[in-house]
Amino acid sequence: MDALTQYIDTHTPSGLPGMVIGYQYGYDEAVIGAYGVDGAHKPLHRDTLFPVASLTKLATALAILTLVDKGRLTLDDTIATHLPDIHPEMATRHIRHLLCHTSGYALDLPNKDGRYALGLTWSALAAECMRVAPVAPAETTVQYSNLGYGILGIIIERITDMPCSQALYSLVLQPLGITGVLGDPGADAVATIADVRGSHRGTALETFNSPFWRSLALPWGGLCTNAAGALALIDAFMPHSNFLRPALRLEATQLQTGQLGGGFMAPLLWPQSPWGLGPELRGTKTPHWIATCFPADSFGHSGSSGMLVWADPNQLFRIVMLGARAADGGWLLRHGPKISALLWQAIVE
Repeated sequence: MDALTQYIDTHTPSGLPGMVIGYQYGYDEAVIGAYGVDGAHKPLHRDTLFPVASLTKLATALAILTLVDKGRLTLDDTIATHLPDIHPEMATRHIRHLLCHTSGYALDLPNKDGRYALGLTWSALAAECMRVAPVAPAETTVQYSNLGYGILGIIIERITDMPCSQALYSLVLQPLGITGVLGDPGADAVATIADVRGSHRGTALETFNSPFWRSLALPWGGLCTNAAGALALIDAFMPHSNFLRPALRLEATQLQTGQLGGGFMAPLLWPQSPWGLGPELRGTKTPHWIATCFPADSFGHSGSSGMLVWADPNQLFRIVMLGARAADGGWLLRHGPKISALLWQAIVE
């Protein structure tokens, strides 16, 4: 681990104030360490809560998969089975399509940032999600979609008759022993993310950092948790986990997208963009934030607030990186491969 510490000490002054990083190997306890400070210069600790952005999608996927296990829905149910008031063009597309980003939805709500204003609620955003039409036929491309996971959050609410934040706590966070909340745990309880960009930067609407943004409890990105919580989310998809039925767990981590290309947005678009039912699959994507020593069937998720959790099911090896700088500046794409390779070399090789 000396090489990792040296690398982090060398590179964090260049713009990353600090990070919490950890790994778990086999059945051993997780090893987690904290380096530096957050964006408000508060020292980071191994238990610091972060707004983990799209790592939330792992929790939302696990909630849906838990409902599948309970017989409340199936992966191949049409969306209209549970949301008869969905936009008509989405009615015959399936739950599976939403989970693996092949539904034909765009990345986000149209003019999403323009809708942000004090007083906005998740309920109002959910109503907007229901009215949005797809931009492509199903199963023609992989387009990573916050909007698709918004629809999954609404399905969870309809089936459980609970707000999504409460349902995720009941179905996922509490059973997995995760410290965290979908929503705002309070400004003093969560790390401040540096270098947040966009039209609301430095305002009361700022993404990740503002109580307003966290209060929306977005099912695609509103979770606040710590490194141990992120590891617990990915661990629920691992071969030794009994959180899901074995057959369903295996299906969730296998290729769902065939040979389809796509991804996020340039430069993160690939000729083949493999995805499971929630987790992203490593495949042979380049560029990518995970080192190539991780095999093609390894899986995990990133978050635009500077977060990453990843797992190799063959070696039972899991890593987590929670950075105190938003990923928009590219630090995670530049340094993620080197940091993940150093962890692999130190622990697995």
